[in-house]
Amino acid sequence: MTQASAQRYDTSVVIVGTGFAGIGTAIKLKEAGIHDFIVLEKDDDLGGTWRDNTYPGCACDVPSLMYSFSFEQNPNWSRLFAQQQEIWDYLQHCADKYGIREHIHYGVEFTGAEYDEDRRNWHVRTASGTEYVGRALVSGVGSLHIPSYPEVDGIERFQGEVFHSAQWNHDYDLEGKRVAVIGTGASAIQFVPQVAEQAAKLHLFQRTPPWVQPKPDREIPRSIRTLFRRVPFAQRIARAAVYWVLELRSVAVLRSKLLGKISEHLAKRYIRSVVRDPRVREAVVPRYSMGCKRILLSSDYYPALNKPNVDLRTSGVAEVKENSIVTGDGEEHPVDAIIYGTGFHVTDAFDHLEIVGRGGRKLQDAWKNGMQAHLGITVSGFPNLFFLLGPNTGLGHNSVVFMIESQINYVLSCLRPILRGDVDQVDVRQSVQDEFNDRIQHQLGGAVWSAGGCQSWYLDVNGVNRTIWPGFTWNYWLRTRKADPADFEVTAASGHR
Repeated sequence: MTQASAQRYDTSVVIVGTGFAGIGTAIKLKEAGIHDFIVLEKDDDLGGTWRDNTYPGCACDVPSLMYSFSFEQNPNWSRLFAQQQEIWDYLQHCADKYGIREHIHYGVEFTGAEYDEDRRNWHVRTASGTEYVGRALVSGVGSLHIPSYPEVDGIERFQGEVFHSAQWNHDYDLEGKRVAVIGTGASAIQFVPQVAEQAAKLHLFQRTPPWVQPKPDREIPRSIRTLFRRVPFAQRIARAAVYWVLELRSVAVLRSKLLGKISEHLAKRYIRSVVRDPRVREAVVPRYSMGCKRILLSSDYYPALNKPNVDLRTSGVAEVKENSIVTGDGEEHPVDAIIYGTGFHVTDAFDHLEIVGRGGRKLQDAWKNGMQAHLGITVSGFPNLFFLLGPNTGLGHNSVVFMIESQINYVLSCLRPILRGDVDQVDVRQSVQDEFNDRIQHQLGGAVWSAGGCQSWYLDVNGVNRTIWPGFTWNYWLRTRKADPADFEVTAASGHR
């Protein structure tokens, strides 16, 4: 790495983001003997979504044993489903153990990048004006980092406290307050029970109910943690068992109509056994197929709805006044605070970035009909640019960390010849990208995510699923073990193809 001036850094690889994707890529680069890279982080600490989301009750809904790098398993998870602080601590541990911190530039917000066709490198732009130039660019920004706010009439007039779950205001005391929560997604079902314990009144505004299953969470016994520390192979066996259970869950809920119906029946029975109020019980039963939207895990969400201070509203927010919310049925509810549990921008997460590839083509133009990439990693016309957890590589049943590791392995197989000086650029062929995406969309066409009767963040504005990987994760692992040179236009370092 060299600093050409106070406003420019030259390096081999620029990595954006310090979540699992960015930290994992940095670790594997160092293991491959590649130390000339820079990791850009917009905040003042690493961790990505596990740094930002500090709302009460924040935890993972993937078992701890799978929500970690395979090469750096953690024998000290305290629970079957890790909470936010433990996951953040784990990422800090990984950065320290593998010497990644020295490569991170904090407080540097990535705003865009342009490919220099003559010099075959990427010029990365930042909010501060500092420029980073690298042979390759790896995007590890993820999709769960830009909060999504609904359009609410009159919200600018509200005189109380307003914040998003991803930007939780811990300085605001909810004790004894009248609180409105807008949204009932993955974050909301975790923090609603916590808020209900503090607030004098909690108005919960639900647009579409989620499918919620009991969360089989419990403390991992100290004896098991000791076993994992002393016999790492035992943890690997346990991890493998968890992996295959999650893969089989994919078959049960998402692929078999019969097993899906059985799962729905069990979920409805769970609702009937827990929710006491008939009106609330009817309101929280989804009217779409299980798996169409993300299946949520919680054992305290439905019990929270039984509390006398919790009021579930389904008529929508019609208007916000200075100190109240007016619902669609005309009722006015005085509130002191509004909390958004409305998720993130996913299919449009890159719309605010200006990424320019060959021939001056912008990524927004390449994706004007929807996000797509070969294996979710490379986009034709954008050489030496790699996306981690890109289009159609998200999961609804297993750990995305598994997908990230598969993608990092694939990216390194592309980077090695570039950084050795054998190759100047690799650019996936448009025909290869098109064939891959045609096949993916064909698989998704009749799948529950697209045909289950719901609207979700899996779908873009055209109703096309640009988020979920429709197959098994082991199949994706097989496909990404090594990049196929035939899939790319490869420019040799001499300049001759």
